[in-house]
Amino acid sequence: MTGIYINGASGKMGKNLLERIHLNNDIQICKTIDIDSLDTIIDFSNPDSTIKLLKSLSNDNYAFIIGTTGFNSEQINIIENHAKNKRILLAPNLSKGMAIMKKSIKKFFSSNTEKFNCLITDVHHKDKIDTPSGTALELKKIIINNDENKLIKDIKFNSERRGKVYGIHKVTFFNKSQKIQHGHHTFSRNIYSDGAIEASHWIKDQKAGIYSYEDFLKSQNNL
Repeated sequence: MTGIYINGASGKMGKNLLERIHLNNDIQICKTIDIDSLDTIIDFSNPDSTIKLLKSLSNDNYAFIIGTTGFNSEQINIIENHAKNKRILLAPNLSKGMAIMKKSIKKFFSSNTEKFNCLITDVHHKDKIDTPSGTALELKKIIINNDENKLIKDIKFNSERRGKVYGIHKVTFFNKSQKIQHGHHTFSRNIYSDGAIEASHWIKDQKAGIYSYEDFLKSQNNL
């Protein structure tokens, strides 16, 4: 049994998490933080709320799953410093499909010999504030870190905020000869909630440090 507290439970992702948790018999919802049965805090709030909570719990030993995006560099540094004595899974995207997409991009670089331009597209619902999305920024980082031969001449973003889109991400490599595209389209918030719930059991038993969602999937032999 894993005790979970949701920071941002009144938000859209928080409400979805509560709905999905009720389908799991091995989860106990903790309505307050100060309770003995609490193991993992799941945070889908906003950067200021996340940092405030981390600071207030600096002396506590709870594990964290942070699905919040839009952190600036100073806030990321704060999270990393807290990870020195806390177990933190920092994941702008908790979808296995996105993890597979990232893996396919890395594989592309292992065999590519051509020069390309790159366009990263991210589409989300109209209420999402940060742009480009945290996932889009992470995709750019993956591209830069794996482009050892410096074959990508330019990386640009195309971000759209419209309707009730839960997440569309595309990475397009193109030149005068061809276009190669990697993509992922999310149809429901359930996929993010389920990813956080599954990882909550795992992160509580890890050593202090900062982890990715891919770390969790690899530990389960799912990536």
